Amino acid sequence: MRTRTVKSHISALLSKNKREDNRKFDEFRNISIDVNPIPRAHGSCKVKLGETEVIVGVKLDVGEPFPDTPNEGVLIVNAELGPLASPEFESGPPRENAIELARVIDRGIRESKCIDFEKLCIKEKEKVWMLFIDVYPINDSGNLLDASALAAIIALKNALLPKYDKKEEKVLYKEFTKKKLPLTKTPIQCTYAKINGSIILDPSKREEDSLDSRLSISILESGNICAMQKGEVGTFTDKEILDLVEKAIKKSKDLRKLVK
Repeated sequence: MRTRTVKSHISALLSKNKREDNRKFDEFRNISIDVNPIPRAHGSCKVKLGETEVIVGVKLDVGEPFPDTPNEGVLIVNAELGPLASPEFESGPPRENAIELARVIDRGIRESKCIDFEKLCIKEKEKVWMLFIDVYPINDSGNLLDASALAAIIALKNALLPKYDKKEEKVLYKEFTKKKLPLTKTPIQCTYAKINGSIILDPSKREEDSLDSRLSISILESGNICAMQKGEVGTFTDKEILDLVEKAIKKSKDLRKLVK
C-alpha cells in the first residue's frame, strides 16, 4: 500500500513536470568523485551521485586464459549488495539485483572494447592478467547502475599494474609499476526510468521504486552505442528509445569530462 501511495505521489508530480528534488527530467543529481581511496587496490574510485554512494576496486592477478581466447586477458565483475547500503539488501550469496548490477557493468566495459585484452597476455595459452572489478554500494539512494558504471571506468583509468616476477611466476602485489591498463575508449552509461508514461534520467530511490521500466544506455566518445539493458516489465516505444539515445549521447559528454 505504501509503495502504491508513493507511486501515485511521484506520478502526480511528473504529470506536472515536477520531481521531488526539483530536478529537470534530464538532470543528474550532484556528482562527486574520490580517486583511489583504497591504497591496497590496484585502482579504485568512490562516486557519490546525490546520496547514492558506491566504491569500486580493481584488482589484478595472473591466471590461465579461457580456451577460446588464449591470447587475451580475463575480465570478472562482481557486485556485493550488503545491508550497509540498504535494509532491503541481505548478507549471503548474490541475489538477482546484485547479479544484474554486475552484468550491466560488465557489458558496458566488455562490449565497448575499451580494454585491449591482447596486451594483457603474458604467455599465450598459459599466463594472462586477470582483471577483477568489485562493486560495493555504501548507500543506495537510487540508480546504483550509473554510479557504479562511472566509478568502474574511473577506477580502471587510474589502475596500475603490479610487478610480475616472470622467473618466479608470481605477482608482487605490494609493488606497483607505472604501467596503466591498456584502455582505448571511455564508455559512459545513462539510466532512464519510465513512470506512468513520464521518462526521467537518474531516478532517485523513491522514483526507482515507482518505475514501470528502466533503460540503461552506454555511449562511446564517437556517439555510438556499445551496450543497452532494459529492466522491469514495462515497455519503451521505438520513438522513445531513439529519443533517449540522443539524450544519452549529450549527457555522456558531460560525464566524460568528470572521467578525464
